[in-house]
Amino acid sequence: MSKIFITGSTDGLGLMAAQLLVEQGHKVVLHARNDRRAADARATLPAMEAIVVGDLASIAATKRLAEQVNALGTFDAVIHNAGVGYREPRIVTEDGLEHIFAINVLAPYILTALITRPERLIYLSSGMHRGGDPGFQDLQWEHRPWNGAQAYSDSKLFDTVLSAAIARRWPGVFANAVEPGWVPTKMGGAGAPGDMAQAPITQVWLATNNEPAARVSGKYFYHKKLRETHPAVNDIHVQDQLLAQCEALSGVPMP
Repeated sequence: MSKIFITGSTDGLGLMAAQLLVEQGHKVVLHARNDRRAADARATLPAMEAIVVGDLASIAATKRLAEQVNALGTFDAVIHNAGVGYREPRIVTEDGLEHIFAINVLAPYILTALITRPERLIYLSSGMHRGGDPGFQDLQWEHRPWNGAQAYSDSKLFDTVLSAAIARRWPGVFANAVEPGWVPTKMGGAGAPGDMAQAPITQVWLATNNEPAARVSGKYFYHKKLRETHPAVNDIHVQDQLLAQCEALSGVPMP
């Protein structure tokens, strides 16, 4: 039996992964953005171990969330599932950051740095990461015309880069990225063609399975199969620059 924390797990793929893990007998801690969503999750999955609350759009709230998680003890795996999509206008957070970057990139960076190191880390990416721009000239979209799809693609590229960077820096941890497919979640939209039943399987497998294929690091999976990534993912200079940018923005160094 493993103990797993999943961000963004009150609905969608996060909740589906949590339900699978509970069915398999694992202890699961959920994450909600606010108390209302936490109450809904408790009603939906009463067999969960616990739920923590925090808005990942806020640096301070994300730091407090890490404290809540650490107060529950050490975890075997953390699934960084939380994310927002590309159908929104440019939104600026309370910290002056672009909303998609803040939630999709900076929040998992902060949580990775501050949560007591688990054995396994899984980061949710997307096939759209292959269209991402690995440049760092205008991360917050302050000077470019807004393009939500590009901002989302960039964020998923940076999530995959973060996964690879952690795999390189922390050799004792299995850190991997997962492409769940374009599926009809709230983010994916009703017309998405992917198989919802398959979408949470790989992250659950990576979080708990002990077969050699699951105990790897620095890989990118789609339906439990390895896939190629954007060339920037394994560029050490891109990895180091992302970590430096996130540290500068958050004030949190990566151990």
